[in-house]
Amino acid sequence: MDDKQIQQVLKIEKEAQGIQEAAIKEAQQLPVIAEQEAQVLIEKARAEAQEKARQMVSEVKADEESARILGEIEEKNKQFEAQAISNLDRAVDYVLERVIGRG
Repeated sequence: MDDKQIQQVLKIEKEAQGIQEAAIKEAQQLPVIAEQEAQVLIEKARAEAQEKARQMVSEVKADEESARILGEIEEKNKQFEAQAISNLDRAVDYVLERVIGRG
């Protein structure tokens, strides 16, 4: 081999060594990068889950409040119905007394 060929082989070997070192360095960084990306995904999922939980709790509280109000309204309706029935009975008694009293 002449000097030119030897220099070319050395240059190629040096380039190959540089490529190998870069590949090793990149391979060493991959787990770190993967871990960082996984942490970002975990934090994002955690934040989304917490927000969903807040929404669900809020909906449950709203449902409970609606149920409480509905219960109060139903109770008032029962009272009004009882009062109406009582008033109807008194009205019928009043009309009968008037009719009988005049008859």
